[in-house]
Amino acid sequence: MFAAPPHLNLVVIRSGDIDRAVTFYQMMGLVFEKHSHGSGPEHYASEVSGFVFEIYPLSEGQPPTTSTRIGFSVDDVDAIVSSLKNLGAKIVSTPKNSEWGRRAVVRDLDGHSIELITPPNRDIIAASDETSTGLVTGSNPNGMSAGDNERSSE
Repeated sequence: MFAAPPHLNLVVIRSGDIDRAVTFYQMMGLVFEKHSHGSGPEHYASEVSGFVFEIYPLSEGQPPTTSTRIGFSVDDVDAIVSSLKNLGAKIVSTPKNSEWGRRAVVRDLDGHSIELITPPNRDIIAASDETSTGLVTGSNPNGMSAGDNERSSE
């Protein structure tokens, strides 16, 4: 029996200042709407091609989400990193060419590690219905792709 592999459709982060966090992610081109479900807290949500990225307030007693690395494919890594730096982001890895395309790592204003990449074929991917980056790298038997060890150390 064949079953389609699952695909990621939701990421939720928590922020001590959701309005400030939204400003950061808007600089990358995300568009947000304010939401509230039932008696839950107001939060922001951005939906792109069935993927939802939400920013909830960090409440007392909740663990921070800053140990999670988040990656975005963007049109122009260099321009976005420059804008984010001006906003106060910490640059972990400056933009440089890699096997995945032009790549940089920054920390958002709450300390989340954000990987930004402009794949060499970004214009083709953005114009298609594909939900993945379309990049294929060699894989290892343990499920990690070539270069994952390097990426996780930043």
